[in-house]
Amino acid sequence: MGQLFAVEVIYRGVFQKTLAKNIRRGIVLAARNEGKLGISFGRYGDSPERNGIPAKGFSIVANDEQTLEAGMAEYASKQVDLTVVLDDTLCKGVESWAWYGLQPVHSTLKPGHTLIVVSLQDAPTLLKSIHRREQPYKLGIVKGAASFSGMWVYKDDHTDVRILGAIAKVLPELFSLESAEKFINEKLKSSLKAASARTEFERFATVDVKAGQGNPEELFKFDLPDWKDMRGGVSIKGQPQGGPYADPVTKQAGGFRPVRNELFKKYPTRTMRPAVNFATCIKCTQCWLNCPDAAFDVTPEGTYDPNLESCCGCGICAEVCPVKNCITMVNESEFHGNDSQWAEFRKGKDAYLKRLETIIQKAEPIEKRSNGFRYRGQYQEQIPVALEIAKKG
Repeated sequence: MGQLFAVEVIYRGVFQKTLAKNIRRGIVLAARNEGKLGISFGRYGDSPERNGIPAKGFSIVANDEQTLEAGMAEYASKQVDLTVVLDDTLCKGVESWAWYGLQPVHSTLKPGHTLIVVSLQDAPTLLKSIHRREQPYKLGIVKGAASFSGMWVYKDDHTDVRILGAIAKVLPELFSLESAEKFINEKLKSSLKAASARTEFERFATVDVKAGQGNPEELFKFDLPDWKDMRGGVSIKGQPQGGPYADPVTKQAGGFRPVRNELFKKYPTRTMRPAVNFATCIKCTQCWLNCPDAAFDVTPEGTYDPNLESCCGCGICAEVCPVKNCITMVNESEFHGNDSQWAEFRKGKDAYLKRLETIIQKAEPIEKRSNGFRYRGQYQEQIPVALEIAKKG
């Protein structure tokens, strides 16, 4: 048996599907320039590629056909030589809709190997989201905003070739920079993209992450029932309707909070979250009525508090809210938990509003971090800005 390489690419379903496919394809064809064999494939299972769903794809490369076939026999690689994360908000965990709950973003990465993240943040900030593990690894950052497109469009901002340049730097056994440049020049026919790959290769660096370093949060998980524990026949567990709940300050009950499925969490699909200014809420009900996931609780005060474990970050609430800046969509990476915003507001209104103002000023506005195709020509307008970020690094 020869040497086998496995690269895992983690991306946002639909929004980054074409980008991930192009990266996986580039890995295989760059390695082919060195006489290696390979295949790239997406994994479809309990994490289908719906809007924003964390999804995975793999590139398997080997020195000979027998080794490649052995690697292809696995449904998903249990250990990978390299993990690439195309959106830094995925660092909070992936596979929200799989059978096993939330998984660390580096769960399959071999000890001592590299996790590459596309982000504008630095390593210490990212490690506030990336969960701890018992084995050390390396963290490298490709500087850039998350490259989101829609289902039928592609945002050609050089993220794909920059990733290839970074891979050539940290895993030269897989393919060299020269092999990556040959693929880019011959298949993509772009000397500018080849220059982007070389620039990333020259400046890409990693930091060592020690065992136990990172986010100490306990990941959401649950155990599958044994066949002896399953109910007879075909049945679906019913949910109670819910009811009033207590104000954290006065302890008086009021409002309405529905009972939600304890095993169904949507927050890992979110790249942005609604930040609510309860002081300006006019109680018009529009966010509550229009939320496709029924993610809002009616507070005892009559305002509306997003349940951040159920919110997928679609932004509809911010679009329908008639009050300017009452609901603002902000970058998910600004937060490290899903606690109730209204409870925080009730415990200290002035402190909450001051923090909210700071977050809104600091976070990227929705126009710069949109998940879908909002108008014709949008991505062509964004590409020069993305390329400038890539150039500066």
